[in-house]
Amino acid sequence: MRVFLFGAGKVGRALARAIRARGWTATLRAARAGLPKKPIVADLVVLCVRDRDLAATAAALAAAGVVPKHAACVHASGALGPEPLTALRSVCAGVGQMHPMISFASLTKFPTLARGQVHVQGDPVAVQRGRALAKKLGMSPRTVPTLDTIGYHAAAGLVANGAAALAAVGAELLVRSGVARDVAPKMLGPLLRSVAENVEQLGFPAALTGPVRRGDAAAIAKQTALLRQRLPDAVPLFLAAVRAQLPLARAIGDADEDAFAAIERVLEDPGHT
Repeated sequence: MRVFLFGAGKVGRALARAIRARGWTATLRAARAGLPKKPIVADLVVLCVRDRDLAATAAALAAAGVVPKHAACVHASGALGPEPLTALRSVCAGVGQMHPMISFASLTKFPTLARGQVHVQGDPVAVQRGRALAKKLGMSPRTVPTLDTIGYHAAAGLVANGAAALAAVGAELLVRSGVARDVAPKMLGPLLRSVAENVEQLGFPAALTGPVRRGDAAAIAKQTALLRQRLPDAVPLFLAAVRAQLPLARAIGDADEDAFAAIERVLEDPGHT
């Protein structure tokens, strides 16, 4: 399948490279270069532009007459359904959403797509080709009927960006604990990968590890006291993370309720740790 990607940002570049590596044709055009002057040669057109630009870009492409009638058109936004591409529906084979639930953070260093999830919805031809592309990239296409795309995108952002922010705080704590600043990310990257593998393979609550799962209130108290000294701004985040772990730990049941109640007392009065 021939794929045309409009928008050469982080997502567009990563997808283009992955598509080519799998042996399919991928044409990448930067949005700042303007609309194509000649008819697009593709079976699938993927719009990789910002959410606020999707509807206007779709309307401009439709008016320019460069999208082939047999092509399907999709966008890569997570928060929007197929609606922003409505202007293209009358000039192509169908429109849809094809959002890879992957964190794209760089224009030059791209994440592994294998085993990633792709949410696909829209017109039948668009869904069919979006799913085919996802499978070609080693990803799992999913279509969730009546999906709340705002909630879906918020969940993805909470995990992807929340994990990055949490890791940044952890890295700063490592530095203040004696680790070289350039080494801290190298220590935390593999740790995050192991968490991701546990989440994917074990699910919840089994993916939880550590002192909260064990019901070790003394460890939580000591860590809170240390954070208050070395990185006080991180104390609310640490306590919130502990609180979020408690339902998982209780569901696992490695400790008794008295142990979890002791952790709750630390959360209620962290200043006396």
